[in-house]
Amino acid sequence: MQRIFDRLISVLEWWSTLLLVLMVAVVCLGVFFRYVLGASLAWYDEFASYLLVWLTFYGAVAASYHHRHIGFDTVVSRFTPNSRRIVEFVAELFVLSFQFVLCYYGWHLMQRMGDETAISLPWVKMGWVYSVLPIAGGLMLLISLGRLLHLLFGSGTGKGAEAAWSGSSSE
Repeated sequence: MQRIFDRLISVLEWWSTLLLVLMVAVVCLGVFFRYVLGASLAWYDEFASYLLVWLTFYGAVAASYHHRHIGFDTVVSRFTPNSRRIVEFVAELFVLSFQFVLCYYGWHLMQRMGDETAISLPWVKMGWVYSVLPIAGGLMLLISLGRLLHLLFGSGTGKGAEAAWSGSSSE
């Protein structure tokens, strides 16, 4: 199961890279049209905004999977192993509850806005745009459930590759 999820996250990282490249291309195209050709594209700003939202949420899934979200690792690492496990478990419960809210209400928003269309791109359904909320929320929910199971039944909270980012630019 872990290998399947590793592959899924790898595909998601490539998808995020594609979204970033596409967003940069759309913004550059918009700037080129505005400042070089003197004609503005009506759709590029809205489309780039949607790409940024998708990039943010799918990037958050990858960051969650790799333990790269903001945390208090310096403080928590000073705890005893049992205290650390309890604090990590409680923190993961809070994260899990947020992800449930994101998935649940994201699904409802996607259903409600599904038939609406974008203002400058009438062929883009808002359901497609908002689909990122339940998808990202659901994936992060699965990641958190796996982490909770590991905290409950796993053999410790080792550091290794799963350690949080220290903030160093050399990583």
